[in-house]
Amino acid sequence: MKIEQIYTGCLAQGAYYIESEGEVAVIDPLREVKPYLERAEKANSKIKYIFETHFHADFVSGHVTLSKETGAPIIYGPNANPSFDSIVATDGQEFQLGKVTIVVLHTPGHTMESTTYLLRDENGKDHAIFSGDTLFLGDVGRPDLAQKAADMTQEQLAETLFDSLRNKIMPLADDVIVYPAHGAGSACGKNMMKETVDTLGNQKKMNYALRADMSKEEFVKEVTDGLMPPPQYFPLNVKMNKEGYEDIDEVLERGTQQLSPDAFEAAANETGAIVLDVRHQNDFAKGHIPRSIFIGIDGGFAPWVGALIGDVKQPILLVTPEGREEEVVTRLSRVGFDNTLGYLKGGFEAWKNAAKEYDTVSSVSASTLKEALEDNVPVFDVRKPGEYISEHIASAHSTPLDFLNEHLAEFPGKENFYIHCAGGYRSMIAASILKSRGIHNLIDVAGGMKAIKEADIPVTDYICPSTIK
Repeated sequence: MKIEQIYTGCLAQGAYYIESEGEVAVIDPLREVKPYLERAEKANSKIKYIFETHFHADFVSGHVTLSKETGAPIIYGPNANPSFDSIVATDGQEFQLGKVTIVVLHTPGHTMESTTYLLRDENGKDHAIFSGDTLFLGDVGRPDLAQKAADMTQEQLAETLFDSLRNKIMPLADDVIVYPAHGAGSACGKNMMKETVDTLGNQKKMNYALRADMSKEEFVKEVTDGLMPPPQYFPLNVKMNKEGYEDIDEVLERGTQQLSPDAFEAAANETGAIVLDVRHQNDFAKGHIPRSIFIGIDGGFAPWVGALIGDVKQPILLVTPEGREEEVVTRLSRVGFDNTLGYLKGGFEAWKNAAKEYDTVSSVSASTLKEALEDNVPVFDVRKPGEYISEHIASAHSTPLDFLNEHLAEFPGKENFYIHCAGGYRSMIAASILKSRGIHNLIDVAGGMKAIKEADIPVTDYICPSTIK
């Protein structure tokens, strides 16, 4: 028996490849399925099953494409109702894979079709669970995402999740290995550990949601406390996972079309496409196409695209580092953004060489900010509320990037103001959004909070959460 976790850091997502006696099961595959096909071919094995733990909200799974390529059936747990051919399994149903067995454990609560897959070895011993978004390491799946589909409140879903954990997962032996669908950084939970594999016994000790003496009321309160609004692209990804989607090869062919500066400009004007610049933030600051949005490919790219652009049908034109065009289109498709129309051939340098208009972002060092603070200049902190509570410049306003549009009226109309994040990535995203909305009197603090602390700018380490919008 072979188990391989295929972890994608940008999405904090774990897919799983299980092989026994030349037969393979893939659990929660990513959109691009070539890695699974290549593994099976190399091992001279056949992909027999594709298991989905639930209808994912934060990424588009590769189940439809992988089934088309291999003929393997797509398997869901009870309550699933996809628009394509699949096996909707019953609770306790078993699937033989070589010498091992995969057992369906229906564990609703995160969503009503949420299912954990229990792997038993060739001797019939419980070996591992693939828990999807039911159980994370250090946390459990948030119960607020499926309210509309389930016609239930988040409290009712949390109660259902409590029962699933106590009745289906916690009775399993402590040495059972836990393989979750997500790790730290995913918006599907709020308290995940950085590790991606653990034993159930350790989770019973470490995970607040698995406390043996916890009442259902306590569980509901703790699981629902502090939930941030989900990104607006989540229900659109659920729809794609449930109803099917365009083949990724077609998405790549369309998205990697080369466009000259003139053709690029014409496409932007004619289609209403967003110009998405994915270069490094320092390069964007030095020069970029006016009104383009920066989200760097080397940061938390796909989740920020989903959170800030939102509509997966939005046409997109790309400005990329040379040679990374296909990577960018692929990573956009992972979160359902399939309407990429092409990229700027020759990159931003070609735009400049064509004598096209371009814009810049004013960026200064933290030392310069330190001097400016003596004149009580406005400072805006675009980190998450929890980061702001932990430490911030005393006079800084909290305007989290996730909800920047809700704070537009707070930015000065004429007076220069400063923006910063933790390291410079998110503040440049914020700068691009503000400039695209006609707010140009901003100055970015290069290096963010890290540089601010190194410059010995005083920070405060606590503010009452009720004062944060």
